[in-house]
Amino acid sequence: MDKSNPAEANAPIVRRLRPRDLEAVIALDAAILGRRRDEFFKVKLAQSLAETGIEVSLAAEFDGAFAGYLLARVFYGEFGQTERAAVLDSFGVHPRCEGHGVGRALMGQLRTNLLGLGIRTLRTEVDWDDQRLISFFHHEGFRPAARLCLDQDMERVRHLDERRETS
Repeated sequence: MDKSNPAEANAPIVRRLRPRDLEAVIALDAAILGRRRDEFFKVKLAQSLAETGIEVSLAAEFDGAFAGYLLARVFYGEFGQTERAAVLDSFGVHPRCEGHGVGRALMGQLRTNLLGLGIRTLRTEVDWDDQRLISFFHHEGFRPAARLCLDQDMERVRHLDERRETS
C-alpha cells in the first residue's frame, strides 16, 4: 500500500480474524442488532480458528481501528447437495465506517480466498426487512437462491400434534 496516495492511505486493511477480536466482534454485532450474542460468537470464532488452510473468517481495520468482520465456513456438501460451497454466517461493518469500502474489501478478500480453495458458491441468509443489507449483497453479486429455506415453529407443531391426539 502506498501511504503517499490519499486513496490508499484510507483504504481498509483486511486480515484474518484473531482470538483477540472476539470482544470487538461481539460489541459491533450488538451495536448493529441491539443485543449481545456472546455464546454464538464464542462458538463460531472457535470453529473458525480451529480450521486450517485459507482463511474464510476475516476482520477489517480502518484508520487503525477494528471496522468490520465476517464469519464464513466451507461445506463439502450439505442438504443432499454434493457441490462444495461456503456459507457466510455473520457480517458486520461499524456504522462509522459505512461508505468507506470496508464491506467491499471484506467480501473481495473472501471471494479471493474461496476461489483459491476451488469454492464457487457462497450462500447467506438475510432478514427480509433488512433492505440495506439486501442492497449491499445485491451489489456484491448475490441473487435469490433457487432453494427454499423452511422454518418450523416446533412449539406450535407440538400443540397441533397434541390436539390431533386428543380428537
